[in-house]
Amino acid sequence: MERPGRRGFAALLKLAAVAWCCCCGLSSECPADGHLWVTFDSSCYYFLHGQEDVVKTYSIEEAQEKCHSYGLLKINSKEENDFLMKYSSRVWKGTVDIWLDMYFDPDNDSFVWQDQKPMVYTNWEESVNDQPVMDICAVVDSGSGKWVQVSCQDSENGVVCETQQGNSQLLSALVILSIVVILGISAAVWFLSQKHNLRPMLFTSFEYYPPFQSPKSDETILVEAEETEAMAL
Repeated sequence: MERPGRRGFAALLKLAAVAWCCCCGLSSECPADGHLWVTFDSSCYYFLHGQEDVVKTYSIEEAQEKCHSYGLLKINSKEENDFLMKYSSRVWKGTVDIWLDMYFDPDNDSFVWQDQKPMVYTNWEESVNDQPVMDICAVVDSGSGKWVQVSCQDSENGVVCETQQGNSQLLSALVILSIVVILGISAAVWFLSQKHNLRPMLFTSFEYYPPFQSPKSDETILVEAEETEAMAL
């Protein structure tokens, strides 16, 4: 039969495991700025749109200003590209070109991301670029998913802001602290239950015997013998 102390200890351990899972699940979050952010993998996206889900277009400078500290859209995989195209059809009516957060680097004769991270995925449309070298920006067509080179002066493009999911350090610290407290209580409960269960065993292993009566001294024996002889006479 399982002891109550062990059951309580196991229950507290399960509670600590649940708290740890909550910590893992809640440690990531998107900005709490009042906008509707959607997530994919480890990124958060905000689709700017006008009334009745009509796309609202911006120039590249306006787009960067709207996204301020977040940054414009960056795409690093086919799966991400497909997700963004599928979700954009739910946000906007019709197709739209969406600004990409990149610029043309004439020194390397190629596009690079604004944050200088390596470009591990591309999906360029096969077309001839006739734009001036210093005036090339890039967009992604929400219908085909293809990347297109356009003039940076173009103002007929949609905007998707992107940022990485952040970790709530305070929440993580509180959850970890709660886990430590739960484990401490678990250890204390287990110790007290073990101590309580051992106490009867310690006392029942010893039997109590009254102290032995000490034998009569020789002097007491002689007095009793003399009294017996006197009575006989």
